[in-house]
Amino acid sequence: MNAIRPEKIEAAETETAVDSNLAAVTEVEAGIRDFVRNDIAYLRRPASTTDAPPLDASAEATVTNVNSLIQRVAGTSLAEIENLISELESLRDLLHAEGQRVQREISGYAQLSQAAMKSTRMIADNVAQWKRAADGLRNS
Repeated sequence: MNAIRPEKIEAAETETAVDSNLAAVTEVEAGIRDFVRNDIAYLRRPASTTDAPPLDASAEATVTNVNSLIQRVAGTSLAEIENLISELESLRDLLHAEGQRVQREISGYAQLSQAAMKSTRMIADNVAQWKRAADGLRNS
């Protein structure tokens, strides 16, 4: 007797369901593409003064509404982009100023460090001279 494993049956059912879902999605997308092509095909045709029939009022209103919507969306986006650019420029200026401040601080620290090293050497040399002088007095 030849038995089919349940895993193979489930896999086959899953593949069939996925294939049917993909087919349905492809069919819907094709329908949408065709609808859009047919709906706006008259807008893509070159306008000629003699052959072109005038647009009806609803089509004209639709085109006007779409144009105003695009302008509103683009206007908002452009305003946001300009705000972002100005903020980034402000941050760049701030970072530049902070970089210069840090460089000045490091330079000041380096000068202070060098002065401290010179002072420490002078103190060490003087202490060594005093020690030699004190040793010379003790030995004499």
